[in-house]
Amino acid sequence: MRRLVLAVGLFVPFCLHAQPQTAATVEPASGVRAEQPWARATAPRQTVGGAYVTLTSPVDDRLVGASSPVGRAEVHEMTMDGQVMRMREQKNGVALPAGKPVALAPGGYHIMLMDLQKPLVAGQVIAIQLRFQHAPPMDLEVKVAPIGAQGPNMEHAH
Repeated sequence: MRRLVLAVGLFVPFCLHAQPQTAATVEPASGVRAEQPWARATAPRQTVGGAYVTLTSPVDDRLVGASSPVGRAEVHEMTMDGQVMRMREQKNGVALPAGKPVALAPGGYHIMLMDLQKPLVAGQVIAIQLRFQHAPPMDLEVKVAPIGAQGPNMEHAH
């Protein structure tokens, strides 16, 4: 009985100080931190979209893949070649240097969502799983922002 009281006495204060995970930040046991995951809404009949997040790993790692029930997901980079926009899958993934935030954002690295079954609608939450070279997979709940948004908390860009 004394052991049970001691165990409860140690466990309850820990629970009182534990902080719940928010939709804006996810940090699983692996220690990889995902901040403000978001996707941009798509137009009717549009079959591709993009999702974005800032990742910080405590150790050197790589984002090597993604998956989602809304469509096929790949890690891509957008670059400009003169006036031509180029999208390329990052077959070797994206480096996550220890302690340095890596932004997957419009105009750069991102999660490309393809073969969408239906449009992404502002306010909707979609599931995306990220896969890493070393850390275990990370499940994200990604809020969809309006068409034209430039960030997770922004309205339509003018």
